[in-house]
Amino acid sequence: MITKNRKQELVGELVELLEKANGVYLVDFTSMTVAETSRFRKMIHEKQLVYRVAKNTLIERAVNQIGKFSIPAANLFGQTGLVLSYDDPTAPAKVIKEFFDKGEKPKLKAAFLEGTFYEGSELKAIAALPTRAEMIGSILGSLNAPASGIVGAINAVMRDVASLIEEVAKKQNNAA
Repeated sequence: MITKNRKQELVGELVELLEKANGVYLVDFTSMTVAETSRFRKMIHEKQLVYRVAKNTLIERAVNQIGKFSIPAANLFGQTGLVLSYDDPTAPAKVIKEFFDKGEKPKLKAAFLEGTFYEGSELKAIAALPTRAEMIGSILGSLNAPASGIVGAINAVMRDVASLIEEVAKKQNNAA
């Protein structure tokens, strides 16, 4: 039996983890074998994500203390594991989907990406979202494209003007 003080410590740890996270995923790991759980934890660790298992009531208390988002009661059932991301909010979805595709476990119960709630059935859509780095690269590429086009156009005009001046100078030298 967990003491009241230990429960408060666990809630405090969860609050600390959840406050900084920009991606929070609730997974149901029921019926996963020890070997599957070990492989799942290893994949999570390799992607520099955090995985914690906690009682639903403690997760609910921690979420209520934070106040940034709320988890519907329908998503807090059975065994619940939290997969947390601090850099790329879509990274856990890609890991969960990759693992789920191999054996249909763990199942995504719900997810919060930067404050937006997603049902567990939306795993494929979340996993298909581009990573933060891909989005930034795309935006920078889009911003850079017009600038390089302008530079190219200016260079072409300058070449044309230079050619025109050169031709006029040749004609004047031939005429004289």
